[in-house]
Amino acid sequence: MSESRDAARTPVSEAEPPEASETRNREASRAEEASAERSSEASNERSSEMSAGRSSEASGAGGAEAAAGGSAGEGPIVVSPSVYRRLTSGVPGFAMAMLSCLVVVGFVLLVTPRRNPNAIPQADYHGDLNGLVAIAPFTVQAPQGLDPKWYPTSSRLSGRANGPIGWHLGYYTPGKQYAALEESNERPDGSDGFVARMTSQGKPDGSLQVSGAAWDKTLRKDKNQRSLVRRLPGVTLVVTGTASYEELATLAGSLRPQPKASPGKSETPR
Repeated sequence: MSESRDAARTPVSEAEPPEASETRNREASRAEEASAERSSEASNERSSEMSAGRSSEASGAGGAEAAAGGSAGEGPIVVSPSVYRRLTSGVPGFAMAMLSCLVVVGFVLLVTPRRNPNAIPQADYHGDLNGLVAIAPFTVQAPQGLDPKWYPTSSRLSGRANGPIGWHLGYYTPGKQYAALEESNERPDGSDGFVARMTSQGKPDGSLQVSGAAWDKTLRKDKNQRSLVRRLPGVTLVVTGTASYEELATLAGSLRPQPKASPGKSETPR
């Protein structure tokens, strides 16, 4: 009797169908998926906004730099004093150094003596003359008082001990020709004698009076060689060359006997 009343007071619960439980699970899953999608979209939007902000800042900074560069290109560039000195002293300094070198070279060329290609070499024959006067067994003849335009160009002694000795003295004449004095105690005549050799086998061409003395003339036409010959006791004189007979006569007329030098003294013609 009591159990019937307790059962009447206790509500009776109805069992839930399985389809309703599955429906609730699917709705819960879809809600979770929708929430995840909304979270992802919100995250993507925040990332896009941050990227856009950075791009805007970069473009702003680039624009500022470009503006600054443009304004710098338009105005003067300020450099340090040391850089300014390097920029302004390079080419001018090099130019000044080159100019200084050119000035020095020009001065050296100006003060350096130049050799004249037309200059005539002159020979000092006084040593040979003194030696010949000292050893010759004859009275030596030598030029004296010639015009300075007569340039002595060569001097040479020849001979051997206890034999004939000779002296050659060459000149460049005022007429721009060659003349020479040949003097020796060698045998004068014969086909190989002193006169034949010195005159190049010249043919007799008359005689010429020079300072009161007679000189024999010879001529070798193919060599344009003229000669004056004088034979003295113990010595033969030959004045020869391409010079004219007049210039040869001038050289022959300047010859003077040279006395033997006293001991301790030396005399040379002027």
